[in-house]
Amino acid sequence: MWPGLANFVDMIEVGRFAPSTTGPAHAGTLLAGLLCWLDTRGNKGRLVLRLEDLDPHRSKPHWVAEMSKALEWLGLDWDVLERQSEVQQRYVSAVESLFKEGLLYPCSCSRQDLASRVSQRFDGLVPYDGKCRDRSLPPGGWEDCSEPLRLRCDEPAPDSSEPFKSPWMGDPLIRRRDGAFSYHLASVVDDGILRVTRICRGRDLEPSMRIQNVLQDLLQFPRPIYHHHFLLLEGREKKLAKIHGSMSWSELRKSLHPDQLTGQLAYLMGLLKKPIPVSPVDLLESFSWEAIRRPDLVVSWDRTSLSFIAIK
Repeated sequence: MWPGLANFVDMIEVGRFAPSTTGPAHAGTLLAGLLCWLDTRGNKGRLVLRLEDLDPHRSKPHWVAEMSKALEWLGLDWDVLERQSEVQQRYVSAVESLFKEGLLYPCSCSRQDLASRVSQRFDGLVPYDGKCRDRSLPPGGWEDCSEPLRLRCDEPAPDSSEPFKSPWMGDPLIRRRDGAFSYHLASVVDDGILRVTRICRGRDLEPSMRIQNVLQDLLQFPRPIYHHHFLLLEGREKKLAKIHGSMSWSELRKSLHPDQLTGQLAYLMGLLKKPIPVSPVDLLESFSWEAIRRPDLVVSWDRTSLSFIAIK
């Protein structure tokens, strides 16, 4: 049994909200956190807040500190708080397990190298073509390797009950060029150790589910139930992009009471017919995934009327 797993063996449902701390909390963060909270609390489960702060270049201490404050301000609570930077021995143990199975290899391909050889998919991602697949690790093993590490895995046969909308991305990175463990590895290990049974996240992360299912099987972790929800988008330089700092938590709270914002978010979700002030607890009785809108929503922030305006 993995360290820490025994603490959760008696739990029926465990959800987690895992925001990246590479920027300030914003409207999209609070929407995702509220949906995760409603899904977990609605199933009488325990909720883990996991702050994903492994990126040594983009994660900033003040964003880590403010993330939990922003969620508390909205009225969300959790039972366990973790920072990925404080539990990295978990990832070391997982990589060692994969190494012993002979599944790791060094990869010298940069993003530019890969882009010059492989065409982008419809979603802009570039699948790995396996150029370094036959390379071996140094005699000292994976810890003596200074290059990025990839996981050697054959493409699994898709489960007929889980139709994947995206093609296979090829062998995933396990450890990055800067030495940081990859999102895929850290996410799967954390979810497995804490016995997470429910994962609620934005639909932009849906393609990663296939890679994470492979890792879950290799590391003998059960597969959670996934819900991938719509995104809040904004027009930026004539393109649509995920909401970011232009609707930051610090700006929102200058104009709105948290119950007002919760009502606005619930209205955008489809849980309310009009944006009236409510608390997260008020929404529990009416929450269901069938009621949640599916298409992404383009919005702007009108500081005069203090409301979101649907552009499309």
